[in-house]
Amino acid sequence: MTRCPAILIAAPASGQGKTTVACALARLHARQGRKVRVFKCGPDFLDPYWLTLASGAPVHQLDLWMTGEADCAQRLHDAAQEADLIIVEGVMGLFDGQPSAADLAQRFGLPVLAVIDASAMAGTFGALAWGLQHYRESLPFAGVLANRVASEGHAGMLEESLRESAQWQGALMRSASFTLPERHLGLVMDHELGDALQRLDAVADALAETRLGQMGADDLQAWAVPFAAPASPAEAFPAGLLQGQTIAVARDAAFCFIYAANIDCLQDMGAELVYFSPLQDSALPPCDALWLPGGYPELHAQTLAGNGTMKASLAQHVQAGKPVWAECGGMMALFDEITTTDGASHPMWGLLPGRVTMQKRLAALGPQQLGVAGGMLRGHTFHYSTCATPLQAAARTQAAPGRTLRGEGEALYASGSVKASYFHAWFASSPAAAARLFLKDADD
Repeated sequence: MTRCPAILIAAPASGQGKTTVACALARLHARQGRKVRVFKCGPDFLDPYWLTLASGAPVHQLDLWMTGEADCAQRLHDAAQEADLIIVEGVMGLFDGQPSAADLAQRFGLPVLAVIDASAMAGTFGALAWGLQHYRESLPFAGVLANRVASEGHAGMLEESLRESAQWQGALMRSASFTLPERHLGLVMDHELGDALQRLDAVADALAETRLGQMGADDLQAWAVPFAAPASPAEAFPAGLLQGQTIAVARDAAFCFIYAANIDCLQDMGAELVYFSPLQDSALPPCDALWLPGGYPELHAQTLAGNGTMKASLAQHVQAGKPVWAECGGMMALFDEITTTDGASHPMWGLLPGRVTMQKRLAALGPQQLGVAGGMLRGHTFHYSTCATPLQAAARTQAAPGRTLRGEGEALYASGSVKASYFHAWFASSPAAAARLFLKDADD
């Protein structure tokens, strides 16, 4: 059993400023010399870029279903052994989802800090805060922070609206200087902005003026939580299963949806990972297998279409029968063409027959699982495009337990050595199945 101060930052809904506050708190304590470990609740890929920049440490996901309770317990226990503060950013609203951020908080005893966008309210702020604290019995609660506040007078009204003044953790004023920009799949990544760290420093400075931001090392002990190693450990990595295998991983602005834990999983099984950019490089690095993760190929379609030497290198890889695992955006680039929301069509790599069409409405979202050779992979789906292809689905995803799918599950397409799906996999949910995605002749 290891004790460490910990906090889960939640909100009544998405868009309230959870990521901004989590980054500010992490940045503030990291600047003061404390070791901060941050986790993201749920399957989000983009918030962790900002949380990593703020904390200076890798950010992993926690989800009682997708990653599993034992995995969550192990990661929190490991973090508690080295950190001065653990921060968990929630997902959507505090009680949204199955499981929710509140479920995670209760399972591990994490005090909840509620961030509320108070830009268009006064007395109702107190009602929201009261409801979040008391809606579920015995939920650990650390207080409430008002975000996007108009003035000191406005902040005073918000504080007065609370039934328990001790719950007031302060107010962040509305400011463009630390707004984190968004696009259709979430936050713009930190490295796309030249002033990302300055934005985090600005909001950390603002947070330093609040009660929350003025908590020192001794004050943090009020949030100390005991973390135990899991009684039943998560599935062990099959050591050596990928020994001697070199896996090329696409990683650039177009292919950036990569769980840090997935990288760890492949390396723990013995794989050597080499990275390349389909946008900038002329050819694949020498490798035995290829991973094309999700991202934004639609935003870089013209550049991808113009890189003919990379297209030829990918084709040679497939013709040699070397494995390819492509997720969501990675799969989109494998088709013949992409049509963007402005109606423009761009030729892609042509390694799968068919066309991908971007749309302004969300096409699919939610936790799912996919049975492949070696086991059942847990993960999720989240995309704004559809694909039309003559390929038949080799398999389809299933709903997470307790959930239902609208229509059919996501297709797994298999063509030669290529396996591709809109499904994003959490490799540690079935390391043996993940390994089989990258092994030649794995189904023989």
